[in-house]
Amino acid sequence: MTKAIRDVLTHKSKTVLSIQAEETVYKALELMAAENVGALLVMKNGKVVGIMSERDYARKVILEGRSSLKTAVEKIMTTKVLYINPDMSVDEALALMSDKRCRHLPVFENEQLVGMVSIGDLVKAQIAEKDFMISQLEHYILGS
Repeated sequence: MTKAIRDVLTHKSKTVLSIQAEETVYKALELMAAENVGALLVMKNGKVVGIMSERDYARKVILEGRSSLKTAVEKIMTTKVLYINPDMSVDEALALMSDKRCRHLPVFENEQLVGMVSIGDLVKAQIAEKDFMISQLEHYILGS
């Protein structure tokens, strides 16, 4: 039985890192570096309006010759935010990430933000599940 996203969230901090849409890209990068994350949710008036990732920075600031000190996050963020619910399986979330080529997914339950998972979180959960299954099979085979 595959783990649900809800299970993954139990091992993560309840804090979802975000930045206001009007803030500069530079400020977003500082926060991402300080927290060692690759993406931030972008908020405006208490609502999620986008997501900003390292990829957005590379493609929409560096390659377009913009200044991270002067450019607002809302000018470069991805506005079509894919999201999942906590009952989705890790395998389903990984398939979605692979299909849509994204590395971070916010998790919403009853229209409330309850967390965010990265591809690293999901791969780690999948490996732990496989390791557990291997251990159980070894115990079964060896009769211990």
